[in-house]
Amino acid sequence: MASIKSLKKDIDFLFFELISDCFMASSLHDGAKKAEVQNLIEEAVVLRNEFIDRANHPDGKDNPAIVKAFYTGLRKELFTKVNEHFEKLSGITKQ
Repeated sequence: MASIKSLKKDIDFLFFELISDCFMASSLHDGAKKAEVQNLIEEAVVLRNEFIDRANHPDGKDNPAIVKAFYTGLRKELFTKVNEHFEKLSGITKQ
């Protein structure tokens, strides 16, 4: 199992990439698209903080199997949520 430190680094890296892409899109667009991208940035920051908090407080600390399942599920959810936000960004910039 990967360490919690490694998981938190992955969380930071993925959200940094998402937010930097959002800032790039924000600088290229005006008006309503720019506002949508700004909202996406805010969502990403809140989501990043939630993932870090969840990584620091796993379920079932006494049972290693539950902890392992928790972190496996958290990692899968992380990739899913970040991918959804990248797709939202693509949808905003394609309009």
